[in-house]
Amino acid sequence: MAEKEGSSDDGVVAEIEKKIIEAFEVFDHECNKTADVREIGSIVRSLGCFPTEAELHELLAKVEEEEPTGYIHLEKFLPVMTKVLLDRSYRPIPEDVLLHAFEALDENKCGYITKEELVKYLTEEGEPFTQEEMEDMLSTALDPETNTVRYRDYISMMIVDEN
Repeated sequence: MAEKEGSSDDGVVAEIEKKIIEAFEVFDHECNKTADVREIGSIVRSLGCFPTEAELHELLAKVEEEEPTGYIHLEKFLPVMTKVLLDRSYRPIPEDVLLHAFEALDENKCGYITKEELVKYLTEEGEPFTQEEMEDMLSTALDPETNTVRYRDYISMMIVDEN
């Protein structure tokens, strides 16, 4: 019986490693088992993990070479990311927490936030968004007719189904 359990665990690990390698290869533009350090966040998020910028920097510290080259090697990334997935680290923020955060920003309690308000909050407060992150979010979240973010609709689009 113990042998079957071990092989089952090995199968889970092999499946996880396969997913990681496939995600990594999308960003391995030189086909040399490396990815640009700036793309590691995209790889991690594509695997269903959502670390903060600080957590991402901690992860990068574990996988970067002693002398940083600007590239991450798959052989260093694979065991670290496998552990992240096995431990279910960097889970997405629950829907109710997201809703509460948006409601806190919605001073008039009208169910939406204007583009201007959102840009101000997300670029000037806390862990600020970069210009590119802001543009990515607005391209998805913003209603072009009203120039507002109806946050309940946006949250519904963002929720990751973990089943």
